[in-house]
Amino acid sequence: MLNEFWATASTTYKVLVFSAMGLIATGIILNLVGNNTGNQGLALASLAVIGVGLILHIAGIVVRGQTIRKNLKR
Repeated sequence: MLNEFWATASTTYKVLVFSAMGLIATGIILNLVGNNTGNQGLALASLAVIGVGLILHIAGIVVRGQTIRKNLKR
């Protein structure tokens, strides 16, 4: 089951995973740009973007755990 989870995963899980990866990547890029240009506001704002990405990542883990738990009960 774990080897083929992505193929059978819900759309909600896939959206959460890709959104989390995108926000974390965007936050890292913003952080690099902010620190290299000396823009402290951009560097601090990027931490919030990374934080939202991490929260979405945790939500994806919860959704995946619930799906696996539901499938094991069957």
